[in-house]
Amino acid sequence: MALADPTRRALFERIVAAPRSVGELAASAPVTQPAVSQHLKVLRAARLVEVERKGAQRFYSARRLGLEELKRRLEAWIRAC
Repeated sequence: MALADPTRRALFERIVAAPRSVGELAASAPVTQPAVSQHLKVLRAARLVEVERKGAQRFYSARRLGLEELKRRLEAWIRAC
């Protein structure tokens, strides 16, 4: 699951609070900027974030539909227990 990794989850929480550039995320992350980019790639693949290019920068924001999909999956797993 995309949010199982603590570093990725922390990045995602910052993105949920406000759209962020890769540089902003990397500045406060305990990993390198290339590692932050890899974490963002996983979040994009999970459809939890989307990216918008503004000039040379990329800004990441939370994708509400992705969170709703995740919520439905979690609720289905809970019902199955």
